[in-house]
Amino acid sequence: MQASEHQLIAERHSELPAYQSPAPVSGATSGSAALLDPIELESLKLIMDASLRVHARHHFFTWTQGVLQDLVKHEALICALRNAEPMSFHVDSFSTSPLEPALFSDMFRQDTSMVPHIIKTWEENSYRPVVCETGAASPFAQSPLARELNRLGADTVVTHGTYDAFGKPTSLFTFACRAQTMGPRQVYCIELIVPFLHQAWVRTQIDRPAESAGAHPGGAGLLTSREQEILKWIHLGKSNIEIGTILEISPLTVKNHVQKILRKLNVQNRTQAVVKALALRILSN
Repeated sequence: MQASEHQLIAERHSELPAYQSPAPVSGATSGSAALLDPIELESLKLIMDASLRVHARHHFFTWTQGVLQDLVKHEALICALRNAEPMSFHVDSFSTSPLEPALFSDMFRQDTSMVPHIIKTWEENSYRPVVCETGAASPFAQSPLARELNRLGADTVVTHGTYDAFGKPTSLFTFACRAQTMGPRQVYCIELIVPFLHQAWVRTQIDRPAESAGAHPGGAGLLTSREQEILKWIHLGKSNIEIGTILEISPLTVKNHVQKILRKLNVQNRTQAVVKALALRILSN
């Protein structure tokens, strides 16, 4: 970015108050954050460019839980798209944790304390990102959603979204994070990235066939039941020797199964296999 462009951005945000450590729920004036360094700017460009190639749910999963983590480290991402009813949302969640992401979706829809408060704060804050504490000191700590997020180690959420011509939320994206990984630069990145998140996620809703609740896409048939079982233990961090002991088979047999799993999923290593299997819903988190 040229010096004149840096100066233009700095002037645009010079009158905004500085970012401060959030109260339990607060609106963040993220635009006043220090400008990103050249490496972060390049990473931001790559993330935005990659968003244009997202057309299916597993693309979205790989994008948000892969390259997006480089700039905004998060334990879970909750995406909410408003339905026809004023405060009714279609919700989906994405995480590489062993916990079931669908829990976060259900609890987001059912939450009657933290979520409405965040939405109200977002609207009153002129649609700027909202930072909310969910840890033990938070007034929302006992809400089911906050408790589940805390199980991931996430004690802070940052919510930002898009809105229609009437000022009503169109979509909301909630990043569940560890407080130490969330600062003014990360909030600033979220503000810049959310329009790309919205467009990418909407494309996945338009392009992919409707799936019945709990149904697994065709990817579930890629692996045998034994291979799925082994992949589940890989996801839980077990070595070939440990898996062999659990399943009462030799480590060499486990290794052969792992090679078949990698080949069938068209990936290079165990981590990529787990990520792709989660995206395709072959694995249950």
